[in-house]
Amino acid sequence: DAKHLAPNKMRDFFCTINLDQEEVFRTQVVEKSLSPYFGEEFYFEIPRTFQWLSFYIYDKSVLQKDLRIGKVSIKKEDLCNYTGKENWFMLQPVDSNSEVQGKVHLELKLNELITDNGSVCQQLVVHIKECHGLPLINGQNCDPYATVSLVGPSRNDQKKTKVKKKTSNPQFNETFYFEVTRSSSYTKKSQFQVEEEDIEKLEVRVDLWNNGNLVQDVFLGEIKVPVKVLRNDSFQAWYLLQPRENGNKSSKTDDLGSLRLNICYTEDCVLPSEYYASLRNLLLKSPDVQPISASAVYILSEVCRDKYDAVLPLVRLLLHHHKLVPFIAAVAELDLKDTQEANTIFRGNSLATRCVDEMMKIVGKHYLKVTLKSVIDEICESPKPCEIDPIKLREGDNVEVNMENLRYYVDKVFREIVQSSISCPTLMCDVFYSLRHLAAKRFPNDPHVQYSAVSSFVFLRFFAVAVVSPHTFHLRPHHPDAQTSRTLTLISKAIQTLGSWGSLTKSKLSSFKETFMCEFFKTFQEEKFTESVKKFLDDVSSTESKEPSGLSEPVHLKEGEMYKRAQGRTRIGKKNFKKRWFCLTSRELTYHKQQDKEPLFTIPIKNILAVEKLDESSFNKKNMFQVLHGEKPLYIQANNCVEASEWIEALCRVTRCNQKRLSFYHPSAFLNGNWLCCKATIENTVGCARCTADVPADTQIEIDGDRETERIYSLFTINMSKLQKLEEACGSIAVYQGPRKEPDDYSNFTIEDSVATFHTLKQIIDILEKLNESHEKYQKKRSSSAKYGSEENPIVGKVS
Repeated sequence: DAKHLAPNKMRDFFCTINLDQEEVFRTQVVEKSLSPYFGEEFYFEIPRTFQWLSFYIYDKSVLQKDLRIGKVSIKKEDLCNYTGKENWFMLQPVDSNSEVQGKVHLELKLNELITDNGSVCQQLVVHIKECHGLPLINGQNCDPYATVSLVGPSRNDQKKTKVKKKTSNPQFNETFYFEVTRSSSYTKKSQFQVEEEDIEKLEVRVDLWNNGNLVQDVFLGEIKVPVKVLRNDSFQAWYLLQPRENGNKSSKTDDLGSLRLNICYTEDCVLPSEYYASLRNLLLKSPDVQPISASAVYILSEVCRDKYDAVLPLVRLLLHHHKLVPFIAAVAELDLKDTQEANTIFRGNSLATRCVDEMMKIVGKHYLKVTLKSVIDEICESPKPCEIDPIKLREGDNVEVNMENLRYYVDKVFREIVQSSISCPTLMCDVFYSLRHLAAKRFPNDPHVQYSAVSSFVFLRFFAVAVVSPHTFHLRPHHPDAQTSRTLTLISKAIQTLGSWGSLTKSKLSSFKETFMCEFFKTFQEEKFTESVKKFLDDVSSTESKEPSGLSEPVHLKEGEMYKRAQGRTRIGKKNFKKRWFCLTSRELTYHKQQDKEPLFTIPIKNILAVEKLDESSFNKKNMFQVLHGEKPLYIQANNCVEASEWIEALCRVTRCNQKRLSFYHPSAFLNGNWLCCKATIENTVGCARCTADVPADTQIEIDGDRETERIYSLFTINMSKLQKLEEACGSIAVYQGPRKEPDDYSNFTIEDSVATFHTLKQIIDILEKLNESHEKYQKKRSSSAKYGSEENPIVGKVS
């Protein structure tokens, strides 16, 4: 959220997230506010290198261009200082001189020339080769040119390249010559006063600009190199473009307001798979370790300050290797040992409950969509007033009408849920089956506990949470407005209550604190809803095989607006790009003129031969990829690098098992009678580049096992001191049969079997030491191979 935004008037605000100058996400517009609450979460993989993560606050305008109020920019190197906690940031002015991205490739040389009379003078040669990654201007590739200047105390000699049209990666390949010093016998009157000692003060400055044609040129960045570093030698390097030195200084001193952010940034260096074999095997043995508290997975959850940090990679890794169900059963059994009353079963935030929560989020994405999306869309897009709290009623509201509206929505949501058991993923059913039988075993005299063990998850922690926060579960693109949010909260409360009716022994209405909710539930026929809940819980906690929903209905994977190159010719014979709505399911890729319209073009998934990036040089457009199928390639332009990466990944996953997948492809387009990449003149000739490596085949669960293991290694490494303290505690207990130190040293740890726990800890620490060595070797190799000044490791700031 933001507060005290300038100008000091009620405006309509929205916020964008940018990698350097490229917008990757945008919030909804919050109307008529000075302190807008956005409440939105964005999770994404970063597909390219970047310098800054920036957040821009805009004032939405209907007739004019949206006005940028201010920004928060955080350097990549500083993100670790803010990760995992909320911070308020003061908005900074948006100055065009500080809005830069990209890099430039230069070659500099200082020559000595001998004149006709035998004296020596110096000449500077500047070869500007190319630039990469220049920003989009108004959503389009820029028209860049460069100025090259030799600057000193008494001179500013400037030259200019040609303008390159519609490209963010211009190839200049232009050379400029500058006179640096003259011989003492040089008699022609000079434009500059050049003395020998001035070479210490001279510098080469390269400025990149976007040619504005009829409007003002836009500054894209600059670099400066002192002439003295050349020392009569050739110097060639890549440089990151920098803002002007006065770029962040502004004459405005007004308070623009502030923005509250919670940023979680992780950067993992993932080694080849074989390096993780020992750690991976130790983790995957965890479900079989007795007691479970002595397992590597349980120990990680014990030493991590925030259990959630450990739970996400652990669940994903165990899920990837089909070990999650036995592990959840083992930790749930440990949980139940400490549960004294049946009505408090699985209500806390233990390792077991967090693992089930995370599993449902990962595995149940599609289940939520097919069950709730249509009814949530109806509530958000055509909202009816549903407020039944007398204190919150607005003037003119009719509480009886509102109660009818709320009852209509609750009935509809409840009906969708209890009729959805056929769509419940098998893995969720297996987990619920285990929880149900463990609960019945722990409380054999309570006939209701087998239901409450399941309803506490599927109703309270899954459906009810998704209803109240549909944007978090990708059921809606944005956080709902205040009135709709209140309606969803009331529906969520009702669903929680109805879900518990099949498992409560005491009076159902006594559980309500609010009188108005008691009145609302008096209209429900209790027995009818109780039977529906019990039947649903029986179905979703059964191990009987169900017909997979994917056979009767395609799995919806991704949709969104992008640009595609016309398949046919236009009237003037030139192919153009058109905005279309794309939809990907497990069966087909389609595009439509607009959302919810009939498809204009359909490609069955089985017909897709490859999905690859397309070189920008093909059409002078960024973020392009190609879908190769039986006919001509379909060329698509995404709106940003994150979106392009996500579409390529989703398409690759769903087509990985296609039998006729290509091994080679053309990275550029076939234009004007030849392939731009290899110059071949036959359109159907075999590709000139090898297709990218395969990706995981599971179309619904995207998991990279090695990356998750690397994340777990990082968490163990961060908490090494706690591992050592736990090891010491286990040794103390094993030797002395009891604590010999202050209990604070290990009183927070669960140690059921000190010998088994000690043995696992020793294995973990030995494995970490070996992985540390592998990481150090890799980093040395990487730093030696990526020379400073190379394209992979460009120079930042001035060369000294």
